Amino acid sequence: MKNKGQQILPVEKGKEYTAFIESVGGKGDGIARVRGFVVFIPKVKKGDYVKFRITNVLEKVSFGEVVEHLP
Repeated sequence: MKNKGQQILPVEKGKEYTAFIESVGGKGDGIARVRGFVVFIPKVKKGDYVKFRITNVLEKVSFGEVVEHLP
């Protein structure tokens, strides 16, 4: 997906991905990465492995929601 500046981003709104939650940010959202691109995901904790759907994509970060907690 390309953003306004025509940079190619590794995530796309509405698509699902899996990742480990690397840490938890100051506002309590989990932080995951898809090919280095930051995704903030609420209602998770550090170390969780989740399937998530991208809900919003900005120039430098994106936001997602948990679809499923994976083993």
